[in-house]
Formats: sequence, C-alpha cells, structure tokens
Amino acid sequence: MRSAIDRSLNYNFADDKDRDLARESSRTLSPLIASTGKVDACFEEDGVSIKVSLPAAVFPLLLDILSNMANGNAITIVPVNAELTTQQAADILQVSRPFLVGLLKNGKIPSRKVGTHRRIAAKDLMDFRRANEKARNEVLDKLARETQELGLEY
Repeated sequence: MRSAIDRSLNYNFADDKDRDLARESSRTLSPLIASTGKVDACFEEDGVSIKVSLPAAVFPLLLDILSNMANGNAITIVPVNAELTTQQAADILQVSRPFLVGLLKNGKIPSRKVGTHRRIAAKDLMDFRRANEKARNEVLDKLARETQELGLEY
C-alpha cells in the first residue's frame, strides 16, 4: 500500500475533456464555498448513486483543485505534517534537487538528517515558498512603481 505522500506527488494532467468538465463543475459548485457545517453531495456512475455528507470546509480546496485542472495545471496535495525527500521538495518548488540542497545547506529551509538523507517538513517548505512569493511580489511592485514614476512603458 502506498503512503499518502506517495499518492500526493503523482501528478495527473487533465485532457481537454477533463479541463472542460472541471471548469463546468467549478462554476456549478462555487456557490457552496460560503457554506458552513456540512454539504450533502450525490455521486452517480453507471446507475449507482451514492449520497455523502461532506464538511463545508472541503469546498474551497475542491474549487481550487477544479480551477487548476481547468487551467491544465498539475495538482499536488501534501499533508502539512508530511516529511519530504529532497527530490519531492524540489519537485514541489519546481527547482532542481541540487538547487534545493543548496537552500538547505544555507539554512534557507529547515531540514533534518535521517542517516545521510535530508528530510524537509512540508510546513517548512510551504512557509519558504510563501515567503519567497511575497518577497518576489514586493520587488515586482517596486519595479512597477519605479517604471510608472519614470514614465516608462512596458
């Protein structure tokens, strides 16, 4: 049996038909994003119908998954308490493994050693990614302001 982290890192790229269905489903389900408590859902396939109650908190995540599928993006779901290998972490950040190892060696991302291998907490990786995106956006905003102040067009 595969672990949750193994399943979470298997990308599943949607074809055109799946992207269209994901877009339609996202639009249909979007009113449920403000729901609280539970939401009853019915799934049907080949004459078999299953009714389930889902926590309303599932819908923001479900809509995010559907939106990304509709745009043809790969989707990765990683449990917050998971520990990742350097290759898994590099794949999530979309960088090379040697580049990621450099970040670990420089202390940019916390890690621990298990024997000779490094492990990265998914939470630490996501914190690094959020901080990196925030810093990048601040630099882009500053560049845009300076461009406008100088009267340059881009």
